[in-house]
Amino acid sequence: MDNKKVFGLLAIGIVILIAFIMFIGPEQIMAALQTADLKYILLAIIIQFIILGLWNTRWSIICKSLNIPHRQLPLFAMTIIGLAINDLTPSGRSGGEPVRAYLLSKSSNESFKTTFATVMSDKIFDTLPFMVLAIFAISYLMFTLHLGTALFTLLVLALLLFIVLLAFILYICINETIGIKTINWIFGLIRRFTSRDISKYENKAHSTLIGFQSNLKSLMRNRKLLIIATIISFVVWFLELLRVYVVFLAFGVHVSLGMVASVFLVSTLIGIIPALPGGLGSIDGVMILLYSMAGITSSVSTAATLVERMISLWMVLVIGVILIPFFGTRVFDAMDMSDDS
Repeated sequence: MDNKKVFGLLAIGIVILIAFIMFIGPEQIMAALQTADLKYILLAIIIQFIILGLWNTRWSIICKSLNIPHRQLPLFAMTIIGLAINDLTPSGRSGGEPVRAYLLSKSSNESFKTTFATVMSDKIFDTLPFMVLAIFAISYLMFTLHLGTALFTLLVLALLLFIVLLAFILYICINETIGIKTINWIFGLIRRFTSRDISKYENKAHSTLIGFQSNLKSLMRNRKLLIIATIISFVVWFLELLRVYVVFLAFGVHVSLGMVASVFLVSTLIGIIPALPGGLGSIDGVMILLYSMAGITSSVSTAATLVERMISLWMVLVIGVILIPFFGTRVFDAMDMSDDS
């Protein structure tokens, strides 16, 4: 991970957010923040920790299905670290997956290809419900806010891109031939920019892919696992929406759960595309814009968005960064594990 690039992009995201605040008016936003009911803010924080616990439970169930030994507290720490690194990863927010697999591999003495299969399965279970809900969200906004052509087109393109990308990743995961061709293409591209001998890394990627696909297929054939993990995923997404709803209650605003769901899911979807860590600036901006279009004052929309992002993004990010040193300095070397073949 290029720390200079990450911090640079974080700075850009923060500047964009500050620009929104300055445009709307810091005094109005501060006045709105002072009206917040702390009981509801505390409830939103509790909901966030329940969400983290459910994420950890889903991953634990997947690990148990492959007989991977683990303890709940360290696994919970790995979950938070993975989420924090996802938030630091520009575009796609997927850098935490290899790190989680690496940490689990080291703590359980299982091969990386086995632990990576659990992480990717966890990601798939989280993504499929999101896709279903995102389709609902775009449809809801179409009929309630009468979006302009440009914004509507952007949302549809974002959703289509997300679906195509997910389908491609799933196809690589289950089709060995396509997976190997993709690896060959990636390493061919790398060779254009380096004179180093990367053959051992290419061979390792091939062997890891084959073992990973075998474990992933085994997980996907477990019907009980599919049902339980899918239920947990839908509950998690419902709690995500409930957390946002509770934050608005803290400001005395009773916004419909349908509107909360639509704005939250659409902003999350758009936040996947820009190359900014955690969708910083883009997610915040879209949330403020859409809530304002729904009739909520811009100062309250901004204040609620700032509080919600403080809980869902910054709190998790800070806790994750604090936990990283407990797992050693090689956390970011997740893809360079010659001893786990």
